[in-house]
Order: sequence, then structure tokens, then C-alpha cells
Amino acid sequence: MKAISQEGNHLIWKNQSDPVLKEDEVIINIKASAVNRADLLQRSGNYPIPEGASPILGLECAGEIEEIGDKVISDFRKGDQVCALLAGGGYAERVSVPAGQVVKIPKGFSFEQAAALPEVYATAYFNLYMEANLAEGETALIHAGASGVGTAAIQICKVKGNPCFVTAGNKEKISRCIELGAEGGTVRTEENFVQAVNEWTNNNGVDVILDPVGANYLDDNLNSLSLEGRLVMIGLMGGAETSINLALMLMKRLRIIGSTLRNQPISTKTRIMYILGEYLWPFLESGDIKPIIDTIITIEEAEKAHELIASNKTFGKVVLKVN
Repeated sequence: MKAISQEGNHLIWKNQSDPVLKEDEVIINIKASAVNRADLLQRSGNYPIPEGASPILGLECAGEIEEIGDKVISDFRKGDQVCALLAGGGYAERVSVPAGQVVKIPKGFSFEQAAALPEVYATAYFNLYMEANLAEGETALIHAGASGVGTAAIQICKVKGNPCFVTAGNKEKISRCIELGAEGGTVRTEENFVQAVNEWTNNNGVDVILDPVGANYLDDNLNSLSLEGRLVMIGLMGGAETSINLALMLMKRLRIIGSTLRNQPISTKTRIMYILGEYLWPFLESGDIKPIIDTIITIEEAEKAHELIASNKTFGKVVLKVN
């Protein structure tokens, strides 16, 4: 098969070894994949590959089932159109993945649309509703609201009955986030989000914060949380080390949750993908939720796709078309 190979600072589409099918996995003939910031981190050497995962970039894909392992218990058939959450291997023509991390694509969706779903919707749902236990009626602050995870989180919050507020890089992005369902937002480079959040919540603070930034936002995040609020940290774009006001944590009974999806056990990923297929896919098929795609580009231009993500100018996903 062909796959993206990292050679120095370049991403090259070239022949590589075919994936080996394990008895509890399926092989997918990939039609589309998508870019995530974790791909850029792995490429730069700042995101270790989980043990046993493919070293090839790519954390999600859509395509057709080509082979099925002997111990796969499901209704999958060869030729089924599916999308999958991967630990690696998405920038390729084929990938082998545990069957539990695979779901049939929503009805009426193209492969490119379906490839924009698994990683960001799994990340948003897992962290908001399974890690932070966001309950109906509670409020959320979504940092990087214009990102793939952000646009997914906004829409999930809307259909689940959770008012949300966002931060993003400019006013146009804030406006687009509000169109997706956010109730308000603030430009991260121009305004203090603590003040904006307090005004939005009548000084009560938000119940849950979803944050890919890390150190630079920690103090402001804690000051933006309500009593018994939860901060879920899913990235460290703003640094890994900072001081913390423990007295504030004690007084407000706050919780900080560190979370990554990629190295979760297969059983957890299986549960997440089942929930997405059962409870979110109907909203996708009805149009109440939609994949937000900024750009579709061929897999051979993966390097250009990475540059787009690194520019911070995109809104939603950058999708890689295969074959």
C-alpha cells in the first residue's frame, strides 16, 4: 500500500508495508482521513506513539471494510462504509483497527464528511460528558471554539441542552461559533475571558471548561469556574508548567482532569464509539449536527494540510482525500 512517510521535515506519499490483520480487528480501505493537532505534535517529536500503535500519522479515517478478523463479533460485512477512531495509521491506503472503534458512517454522508467525525466528536463527548460529567442544563466554556474539537463540542452541547461560551482567534470565528450554537464568545487575543464569562453567567462561573491550552490559561480557568466546577485539560498548546492557587481550588471545590483519548484502552474507545453511533449519529442524519470542514485536500499534499492547521486560520477540520 501507499502511506505518508516522514522523511526529515517532509511528508512523502510512498509505498509501505500493508497492515497486519489481527483476529479482533478489521482492515479498512481508506477513502479519506483528517488532520489533528496531535499529528503535528507527533511529527515534531512531541507526542509519543502509544505502544503497539502504527507509526504512520492519522487518528481517524473513513472508507470501506476490506477484511474482517476471525474473532470479530459484529454485523460488519465486506464493503460496508465505515469511519473509525485510530491510534495511528490514518494517512494511508489501508489500516487495521479494533472492530469496536469502527462504526458505519451516517446515512447520506460522503467519505470526506465521515472522516471529519471520529476523533473530534469522540474527544468532545468523552471529555465533556464522561470525564467531566456535564449534566443537562449545566454550562460550559469551550476554548479554541473554531477548532475541530471546538466546533464538535459546541454542537453536542446544543443538542444536549448545555449552554456554552467560546474563545477563538477573531470576531469572525466567534460569529461562526454562535451560528453553530454557542451563546457567546470572546476573542482570546483582545479580551479577558474571565470577565466575559462572569458577565455571561451573572458571576456564577461555568460548570465545565474544555481546554487544549494548558499552563497559560490555568489561573483564568480556575477563576472562571463555578462552585464544584470541572476543568478538563486536553492539550498543552500554552505550556505544561505553571503555578496554581490551591486555596481557590479548596474554597470552590474544583476538579482538574487531565485527559488524552489516544492512549485510552480499547474498551473505553469502543464504548465511546458505540455512544456516538447510537446517540449522536441520528442528529447528524437529521442535520441538527454537521461536520465542519474548512478544506479538503489530497493525501499527497499532507504537508500543505499541516501548514493550514499550524496557521490557526482554519475553521473546523482539514480533510485528506485518499485515492
